[in-house]
Amino acid sequence: MTTTLAESIPAAWRQALLDRLDAELLSSLSAAVEDAYAAGPVCPPHERVFAALEACAPADVRVVIIGQDPYHGEGQANGLAFSVNPDVRVPPSLANIYKELAQDVGCNIPNNGDLTCWARQGVLLLNTVLTVREHEPMSHQGLGWEELTAAVLDVVEAQPGPVVYLLWGGKAKALARRVKAANHLALTAPHPSPLSAYRGFLGCGHFSACNEFLAAHGAEPIDWQVPNV
Repeated sequence: MTTTLAESIPAAWRQALLDRLDAELLSSLSAAVEDAYAAGPVCPPHERVFAALEACAPADVRVVIIGQDPYHGEGQANGLAFSVNPDVRVPPSLANIYKELAQDVGCNIPNNGDLTCWARQGVLLLNTVLTVREHEPMSHQGLGWEELTAAVLDVVEAQPGPVVYLLWGGKAKALARRVKAANHLALTAPHPSPLSAYRGFLGCGHFSACNEFLAAHGAEPIDWQVPNV
């Protein structure tokens, strides 16, 4: 990486995050991430680490979807939680998200897993850990990413809203306590992974509930249909 982590944070977010983050922690995280990329394959490509923030300025965020860490398979992660590039096979968790979209709001199941169209509408697709060693899930847990992404959520929480948080799985659900603004809404459900989707993710109705909340608060609903490529 040719710049420090702080310099890589998109300009729209940078000052608000730096105001909330300990400088020593950020320096330590930056060094650890730089060393990781130098040592071997890391997902996503380093220029995509902050792709979620690049796609949505704080004032544009209408929905937050929380993931864990990036997909760890070669070529999968593109910096947006649950998303993959158009030429990559749709992962199982995203396939279940598509099933719920079809059932809940009538979306057609697309032929790809690129969720960039959501990000462009103000859906912040945020993993709690933004990098991972290839083929080693959760290998960058504890480096300091969790503090940075918690600060991202604090910046979003400070926005006038409305904002809907879709929190799937135990780790994401734990973040619901950070949602305190009266015109922000936290919806929780089991993770869409095949291991847990049938325990309540499928049938949760989050996508229609999200749009109903946004519309009721004067905001444009999300067009959840992912186009074919």
